[in-house]
Amino acid sequence: MEAHSSYRASDWTPQRLVFHQNLESFAERVGLLVGLQSNGKVTQEQAYAEIRKLWKDLKGTRGNLLSD
Repeated sequence: MEAHSSYRASDWTPQRLVFHQNLESFAERVGLLVGLQSNGKVTQEQAYAEIRKLWKDLKGTRGNLLSD
């Protein structure tokens, strides 16, 4: 179970809340990948490829959730 901070914006919507959670998950995963790469568990290329995939996924959810 992942812990998420609360979303306290004046323009709160369920979609914005979900995107906020996705953004926090992205940041957490990037941090883990950086740690793995720093400790030699994955190569720079592997970490970059995974971060790039995570970024594309995040951009997709933004488009789906926050398109006006």
